[in-house]
Amino acid sequence: MSWLIFALLGAVFAALTSILAKIGIKDVNSNLATAIRTAVVLVMSWGIVFITGKQKGIADIAGKSWLFLVLSGLATGLSWLCFFRALQLGEASKVMPVDKLSLIIGMILAIVILKESFDVKTVIGGALITAGTVILMIQS
Repeated sequence: MSWLIFALLGAVFAALTSILAKIGIKDVNSNLATAIRTAVVLVMSWGIVFITGKQKGIADIAGKSWLFLVLSGLATGLSWLCFFRALQLGEASKVMPVDKLSLIIGMILAIVILKESFDVKTVIGGALITAGTVILMIQS
């Protein structure tokens, strides 16, 4: 399968995550809800690792990779905590687009930190995403 199929599936599951979380978070502390969600992700992820026999690769992970994977995990945790709190306080249809500004921030960081190139289409696409998010935020 190509990266595009996985990216589209990821988008579908991310959308479901938000909707299911909004329903499930009612009358539940947002931090507790995040911890429950994270526990499920943890069990599922390690289950896949063991089912596919990839746990043997742990010893081969370099120190730099460990550092950045841990930092990425911390960023994910903070993102989820903030997202669940926002979802608890606001409407999913308004929270989700603002959360997706991470796309624009990620694009900028990829250019600045990873030195990835960009073209006119990337700039226009990013501007349209930003404009759409701003429009949705204004109507709130």
